[in-house]
Amino acid sequence: MSVFENVIERRQTRSLKWDRLEAVYGVQDSSEILPMWVADMDFAAPDVVIDAMRERLEHGVFGYSFICEGCKDAVRHWLRDRHDWHVDNEWMLFHQGVVPAIASIVETFTEKDDGILITTPVYPPFFQVPGRLERTIVEYEMVEENGRYSIDFIEFEKALQQNVKIFILCHPHNPGGIVWQKEELQKMIELCAKHDVLILSDEIHADLVFPEYRHTSLGAIAGDEADRIITCIAPTKTFNLAGVQASIIVSPNASIREKLEAHALAHGGVSLNSFAAAALKAAYEKGGPWLEELLQVVSANMDYVIQELPKAVPGIKITKPHGTYLLWIDYRDTGLSEEEMMDKLLKKGKLALEPGTKYGEAGRGFLRMNVACPPSTVQDGVNRFIQALN
Repeated sequence: MSVFENVIERRQTRSLKWDRLEAVYGVQDSSEILPMWVADMDFAAPDVVIDAMRERLEHGVFGYSFICEGCKDAVRHWLRDRHDWHVDNEWMLFHQGVVPAIASIVETFTEKDDGILITTPVYPPFFQVPGRLERTIVEYEMVEENGRYSIDFIEFEKALQQNVKIFILCHPHNPGGIVWQKEELQKMIELCAKHDVLILSDEIHADLVFPEYRHTSLGAIAGDEADRIITCIAPTKTFNLAGVQASIIVSPNASIREKLEAHALAHGGVSLNSFAAAALKAAYEKGGPWLEELLQVVSANMDYVIQELPKAVPGIKITKPHGTYLLWIDYRDTGLSEEEMMDKLLKKGKLALEPGTKYGEAGRGFLRMNVACPPSTVQDGVNRFIQALN
């Protein structure tokens, strides 16, 4: 049996995904609900990562630690070999996660009421974090056609002119699963340079791209404008290490790095913990084969949902994404409101998916489904969805 077929019991493990359904969805008893919402996997991390963490555990001494050059080398080689992006070790700063990194970047390079541009529908912390920092959220609603999203660059440029200081790019895009093409990325860079806007490129899903597509790191094609780009990457989505908490900020701009380091010192920032460093190094050095198998499993899971669900539930449309392990399900033709859909799924189907408006008003009429789980779990989820609407 493949490791990706093994169903691991996750209840009673302090799992946000499995053990917080009552609080998140307002249900009284979640014991029968299947969670396919928050973006972590139901797969064990690669054995090479677990072994590295076990070795660190068995050493038994957990004093202060730092990020060694070997960790940076592992990241640098991964970016070079996987994404043809050649970076220097000195370009890297380490943080406890991409969302905390976004907060640090926004707080360092903008002031109260400055504009932060996002492309909706989009990952909720993109508007939640700047909003809590009292920045002005400037939403550009992407063009959606038959389940595919694109950017009207005339309207995009108009949005940039609304006192925008940072554009947060979701690349690949969550929840739409878009792997932005080189020409689109170059246009974004051109317009942000024209209006002197920093680009924060969240590339946490960069490794989760199917073989027929290719992720192009923004920093790899920026040329003379590379100094205005701050890239956030992490092993956490790729290797299911979200609870270990590790991310990397990459910037060739020494001034940007100095300011971020000063911000970290002012906020008591510390390096990655001993286990995160061990996990990160092992994942980037030895995790490739595990990732290749994962992508095959996720792609097959998506194909199953796309084949079975629309056939059984009239009004459901699903377009296969270019990457991520997330399906963006269009239910607008069912005639159901979001409240009605969520009520049916939770009460009748015993299935927890994410409502589209969590990603902004542009997500109304959609649901997000996480299929990074064993095929048997995906089949169960599809059956529950069908039961809920029939």
